[in-house]
Amino acid sequence: MSNNYALTDCRFCSVVSKTNGEDPIASVGTFDHWLLVEMAQPWSPQIGQHSTLQPVIEMLTALRQEHGIKVRPLLIAPDREYSYPHATRVLYYQRPARLFAKFQKQEFLLPEEQIYPLAKALLKQPEQLQYFEQYQQQTSHIRELMVCTHANHDAACGRFGYPIYKKLRSQYAANSQGQLRVWRVSHFGGHRFAPTLVDFPEGRYWGHLEPEMLDLLVQRNGSVLGLRQFYRGWTGLTKWEQIAEREIWMQQGWDWIDYYKAGQVLGIDEQEETWAEVRIDFTTPDGSKSGAYEARVEVSGEVTTAPKSGDEMSLQAAKQYRVSHLVQVE
Repeated sequence: MSNNYALTDCRFCSVVSKTNGEDPIASVGTFDHWLLVEMAQPWSPQIGQHSTLQPVIEMLTALRQEHGIKVRPLLIAPDREYSYPHATRVLYYQRPARLFAKFQKQEFLLPEEQIYPLAKALLKQPEQLQYFEQYQQQTSHIRELMVCTHANHDAACGRFGYPIYKKLRSQYAANSQGQLRVWRVSHFGGHRFAPTLVDFPEGRYWGHLEPEMLDLLVQRNGSVLGLRQFYRGWTGLTKWEQIAEREIWMQQGWDWIDYYKAGQVLGIDEQEETWAEVRIDFTTPDGSKSGAYEARVEVSGEVTTAPKSGDEMSLQAAKQYRVSHLVQVE
């Protein structure tokens, strides 16, 4: 772990978290849908404060409250190479099935006034999607790295997110022959793990990123064990399942990311959150192998962390977890 921080960096929540050895695993929300809208910076601390997005955010709130449909909205900053004048980019990712490995992607370039009608068609009225075919882009082959640089939400994301974004954008995306794009995006949770990113179409989160581990994250040219301390979890699973999934991945290696997966909590200490029993079902992409793992997750201790950056920083205890038992049952 790098500790070459300036004294002034101690007011950043991510420095406190990293210095105290907080494990970033299971710091990820569970979402079946992602909606990313291109919008010039600066961004308000809460993206719903932007007038263009207000009706979209109201619709997403209603979907969650009335139907339990969880959609994560994000803003992406325009890019000199990727973006087009007078056209707004919308990326939409959705869970394709109960067991899955990657989110299904649709991308559109369209007039700004069409953002809400498109969002409504994607999430509520699929029969209306035919009217947006003229705007659709064929980019399902492109890997997208979304780096949080939303300094107006938390200073750590700007201080530490932008340098990682710049390195990924200039050294990796620029040399990917169009197979990788890197974006600056708005807050998606976990700023105390800044610099943090989401890797699509998989939907895997990473945090406490360091420049020297980017080769392994992007190129996957070494042991996955080198990424363990940076892995925040997979948005296709819940908190307890994410902890177990990391352990399985570390044992299985890179092939695991292509396996179709789903999780369930078999038992849990709901009061104190000291343990849970979980099951992860899997099948290989070609269907030749399937099975399940069962795991027990337990509290292993706690560390002091900071929920947000600031000169008058508050501190709090954060439980740390480990997998105490893991067995393949089928």
